[in-house]
Amino acid sequence: MLTIQGHPSRVCQGWSRRELIQAGGLGLFGVSLPRVLAAEEAAVPFQNGRAKQVIFLLLFGGPSQLETFDMKPEAPSEIRGPFQPIASRTPGLRICEHLSRTAQLSDKFAVIRTMNHRFNDHGSVHYIQTGHPHPSRFGPQPGETPVGPKEWPSMGSVVNYLSLNHDPDRRATMPDYTYVPNRLGALQGINRPGQYAGWLGSAYNALATDIRKRGKTDNPYFRDCDDKELDFRIRGILSHEEVRIDRLDRRRSLLEQFESQRRTLDDTGVVGQYDSVRGRAIALATSPKMQAALDIRRESASLRDRYGRHLFGQSVLMGRRLLEAGSRFVTVAWDTPDGYSWDSHRSSNDLKNHLIPGFDQAYSALLTDLDDRGLLDETLVVVCGEMGRTPKKYGNWGRSHWTYCFPALMAGAGIRGGVTYGTSDKQAGFPIDKPVSPEQMSATIFHALGIDPHMRINDRQGRPVELVHNADPVFELFS
Repeated sequence: MLTIQGHPSRVCQGWSRRELIQAGGLGLFGVSLPRVLAAEEAAVPFQNGRAKQVIFLLLFGGPSQLETFDMKPEAPSEIRGPFQPIASRTPGLRICEHLSRTAQLSDKFAVIRTMNHRFNDHGSVHYIQTGHPHPSRFGPQPGETPVGPKEWPSMGSVVNYLSLNHDPDRRATMPDYTYVPNRLGALQGINRPGQYAGWLGSAYNALATDIRKRGKTDNPYFRDCDDKELDFRIRGILSHEEVRIDRLDRRRSLLEQFESQRRTLDDTGVVGQYDSVRGRAIALATSPKMQAALDIRRESASLRDRYGRHLFGQSVLMGRRLLEAGSRFVTVAWDTPDGYSWDSHRSSNDLKNHLIPGFDQAYSALLTDLDDRGLLDETLVVVCGEMGRTPKKYGNWGRSHWTYCFPALMAGAGIRGGVTYGTSDKQAGFPIDKPVSPEQMSATIFHALGIDPHMRINDRQGRPVELVHNADPVFELFS
């Protein structure tokens, strides 16, 4: 059993008395203790998964399906959009003219055209990253999604939790959940939900790098970035001025003196969790492997050019470096520092000049790079936003929020390339067949990693809950 909070007394086999009583009680309903133990053994994560790691490219704000992977050139003019479709290597798949590099690699990825959910606002980014609607959606006054301990843990946090509990040696070298180039919302001064460990506890949050913009109106996703600002560091571990190892050791010793006193005053488990976080941060700060992975200057100039020198391109390259160094789950976010970006209400100009070409460059470079290094077969590459855009235009070809039908891409780790999954209606407004929920996407990601999506872990109250509710993986996506 996986116990998250507290320190229950345990029998010699490692089970708590409460767990044995619970398991014994199941015998009243025809489930014996040996069968429960067998089920627990079968639920061991990271067994027989096609993926050793995941890189999740999160396009926050909502890319338009009609301007990317579900174009409708036969639709009326007010629907079809300003861009022209081009052929790809996937039979019947016509995609945007500004995705020319990606079109030439479509035999390596699957397009899901029918992602959908009913929470038509940006708070649904919690749903996409966790596979669960935010708990606040179901209260007496449903509304925005606050960040806090009531959140469901992100998929990355679940992977981190399972890694640290089943493979503890990993913590000394690389984090198993990293977030680049910033925590989601940081460049807007907003803290977005869904990226954290929620009720699992802060010990399982991502370690996030901390790239900043130059000023209030700056958008580093829309321009080339220099090496001085591309200082990928784990936030809160090291300053720009290197801290020597012996100095860190002295700091650790002083901290331990104070915290040993604090532990005598607080045995609630919170201090233990904090101590775990601090210990891991010190281990990472002193890890040559981690420092080497975060130094993007070690990549050749030609490869960096191929990814694009803008913030998204360099962040995707950093994501590949973190995977190669051993991290299991990396999220690379294309955020909205200008308040719009992929949330393209106003105009198609940014889509044409920056957003779609920038994605095209970085995504095609990532797939090619992973393939060249022999990593694509063991890396699941996921692309998704939290929503799509309305079928009808706004203003000069802007579109508003639309969560009822939008695309996602999956590649690598046994995913069948060169296929489309699901069909939308004539306006790309609703699925006609094979709708895919965030729960199903989450189940598919866990399945690829060798994690049973119906595995149970204990929540903050000690109640066993499934990783994914009422949804199975989309098995048809796999070869």
